[in-house]
Amino acid sequence: MNYGECLRYLEKIQNLGIKFGLDNVRAVLSALSNPHQKYPSVLVAGTNGKGSVCAMLSQILILHGFRVGLFTSPHLVRVEERTRIGRTPIPARALCRILTQLKKTIEGLIDSKILLSPPTYFELLTCLALVYFQEQKVDMAVLEVGMGGRFDATNVVDPVLTVIATISAEHQKFLGESLEQIAFEKAGIIRKNVPVVCGAEPREAFLTIKKRAEELCAPFFGVFESSESYTARKRRNDYQFEYRSDREKYCYSPSLPGQHQGKNAAVALVASERLSENWRKLEKEKIIRGVETVRWEGRMEAISSSPLVILDGAHNEEGAMALQDYIRDFIPSPIILVFASMRDKKIEMIADILFPLSRMVILTRFPFFKGASPEEIKERVSKFEDRLFLEPDPKKALLTALKNAARDDCILVTGSLYIVGEIKKFFPHGIKK
Repeated sequence: MNYGECLRYLEKIQNLGIKFGLDNVRAVLSALSNPHQKYPSVLVAGTNGKGSVCAMLSQILILHGFRVGLFTSPHLVRVEERTRIGRTPIPARALCRILTQLKKTIEGLIDSKILLSPPTYFELLTCLALVYFQEQKVDMAVLEVGMGGRFDATNVVDPVLTVIATISAEHQKFLGESLEQIAFEKAGIIRKNVPVVCGAEPREAFLTIKKRAEELCAPFFGVFESSESYTARKRRNDYQFEYRSDREKYCYSPSLPGQHQGKNAAVALVASERLSENWRKLEKEKIIRGVETVRWEGRMEAISSSPLVILDGAHNEEGAMALQDYIRDFIPSPIILVFASMRDKKIEMIADILFPLSRMVILTRFPFFKGASPEEIKERVSKFEDRLFLEPDPKKALLTALKNAARDDCILVTGSLYIVGEIKKFFPHGIKK
């Protein structure tokens, strides 16, 4: 398949939606001689922050000279972004070659009745990444778990370390209504005798994960188990953090903005300590430099300074709270909000957190079948009607915001990584004066 055919094939597969279970992925990988078993891996699960933790951990390993495979989701602009070697996305030619191979393999497995249905979009891209990492002879693969854990496609690997970044209420339709149920699903990545690093703070979630680790005799490391281990100090333009583990004291200021990134960094620091203990020796100086130099687009990313335009993929209550804290600490200017969301998100709760901070809210959408229309969003947040404007075209929505912004205003594009990706398509190099 050429690149256009590959994109059309992926779009067709995407309509299959979500399906739980590991059988399809295992069958495909088995037919390809189990490429995921040829290199070590780290699994990183969680509600929020897992992508940032993956990026930080990958950067730390890169600074040590290791060849690192990084698999994350979703992508912002191009599907190639999900699968990287170091900082470099998979080339389009390699993506097409492996996807063509996977398509042929899947068709054969369906013909022989080994597969009853084709893999989902996420399963297919997980298989693609695992094949590519073997081809590229990675020293380590860092894999971001998708929505859950226990039945997630990435959970086919046998990791040398598992990490659970955060736990909060999201995807209850699939993972369970309570934090204990959600934590149990995330804890499905834990393996017998394999260390697990836990950054979850809600007590019910923390105890659920710890209990599962104990059942599997998995060494358990609670990042924030001691209330004295982590401190944050606000400075003029950023935060200074200190984290004390059982082994070291770390002082750091992450390159990714926001107080929440200090906690994500602490999780990455403890994960690095475990890898240093059980895999390869890592240096403290390079561990700190990793969290202070990592780049991860779409997370409080500034693409213009006058006016200030920030892109952030906050898509749930926890993400909105982190964004609210950052705004209150560092953005005293009036806010114009460009907002879009998936229709299955808690739009009302996100609006209650972010909309009162804004003098103008432009509702827009992104071209994805689960994306809410501006009219749908307006109906759900009608109490803010006096500041709502509807513009279904995301590019026009941002241009409207720019037209209405003074030089010292801040435009914030948020609600989903999908709307962040749409804006980055239109302004790949930022907004030029």
